[in-house]
Amino acid sequence: MALLSPVSAVPCTLVTLLVFRAPAWACLLCFTSYNERLRVCQTFAGMEGPELEKCEEAFTAAFKGLLDTEINYDERSHLHDAFTQMTHSLQEMATAQGSFEVAFPDAAEKMRKAIIQLKEVQACIPPCGLQEVARRFRCRGCYSTACDLPLDCPVQDVTVTRGDQAIFSCTVNFQLPEEEIMYSWKFAGGGLRTQDLSYFREMPRAQGYLARIRPVQPTHRGTFSCAITHDQRPLARLYFFLNVTGPPPRGETELQTSFREVLHWAPREVEMIDPWRPSLGELLARPEALTPSNQCLLAAIAALASASVTLLAWMFFRWYFSGN
Repeated sequence: MALLSPVSAVPCTLVTLLVFRAPAWACLLCFTSYNERLRVCQTFAGMEGPELEKCEEAFTAAFKGLLDTEINYDERSHLHDAFTQMTHSLQEMATAQGSFEVAFPDAAEKMRKAIIQLKEVQACIPPCGLQEVARRFRCRGCYSTACDLPLDCPVQDVTVTRGDQAIFSCTVNFQLPEEEIMYSWKFAGGGLRTQDLSYFREMPRAQGYLARIRPVQPTHRGTFSCAITHDQRPLARLYFFLNVTGPPPRGETELQTSFREVLHWAPREVEMIDPWRPSLGELLARPEALTPSNQCLLAAIAALASASVTLLAWMFFRWYFSGN
């Protein structure tokens, strides 16, 4: 059993060397395989011997400058293709009896220039949201990371006079995916200003990124929440605290209000918010309301109006000439 101790110490030492040497290879480890790197050095320096170890050390030293490289997450495939082309070029130089001491620094410089040409990493836009467009890939560790921002956005205060309408816009200041975006609305009543989801109730009638309440009543005072999801994955949660101001209508007393609420009582949480159905004036005043369905509706109305005018003109001329 004593003879096994020196033998077992060798693999442990190799593992330790590999662990501490791995960061120096950085991007090489992420985008090339061990066999690809080994074949390059074997082609330059032979199958084994001290020259092979010298080649591996030179390979490591040449790419130390790419240790802390960060790239746009969507550019990984392009960088992988660049490293694959680099290994093929190095094998061709080795076959032509080139020197690895010259080839490795040149290859590392070409890779540095290739990385500069990649699409830049977008900056994180505070204060909240899972921003996939700003995701980056780090060569130190070969992993990706997103912005370190919370999903919950700060509460926005909305003050509306009683009897008017309140409009909430569930939009963020960072780019969202183009497809499969869903919006879900919730409400926490009783005048609560909160981000605790346990106080909220679903509002299934509210759809899309715009929601409207009209007319606003004191019972609407509370926090409205809008969750933005992509493929069932939450991207951001927005909160709007609605504060209702203004006196009650003339002649209305607190007792009359309570009596009316008793007569017309019904669970109305699910009916509180209206879907966004803008009028023609609101469409023209709010360009963001011109959704594809609204554009088709406007085109149909214009076509119907044009056809009606044409028909009336034809009937008038027919009547006029028939009378003559």
